[in-house]
Amino acid sequence: MTDNADKIVRVGTAAIILKDGKVLMHKRKGKHAPGVWSFPGGHLEFKESFEEGIRREIKEETGLEVGKVKGPVVITNSIYYDEGKHYVVLFFNAEYIGGEAKVMEPEKCEEWKGYGKEELPKEVILPMNDLLKSGYDLFGDAK
Repeated sequence: MTDNADKIVRVGTAAIILKDGKVLMHKRKGKHAPGVWSFPGGHLEFKESFEEGIRREIKEETGLEVGKVKGPVVITNSIYYDEGKHYVVLFFNAEYIGGEAKVMEPEKCEEWKGYGKEELPKEVILPMNDLLKSGYDLFGDAK
């Protein structure tokens, strides 16, 4: 076994937000996983509760305020072997209450779009791929 003392496992958060039967996703830009689709989310910060973290990330990335937050509903253990990164990602259901998602971080996000069950993009970030493999129903369980 190799010594991984210098490697860290990051805690990520991701929000499943449904509006009119579609899930909100963004096309990523930047260094990590450019060109793939993902939910709003990011890293949990020091001394931050899960709910504080996901609400902060949603607001920072989309400009949206959300209602009830439930979760984590799924936890993934996602390892990017080629990049030497390891994320434990906590997925939450967040209640849509109004407004339109805006690109708040143009260096990290190309666009926001809603996807229905039969139209999810094939190119998704690894933790979302792991979520989909888990059998969690984004359009049934997330209600």
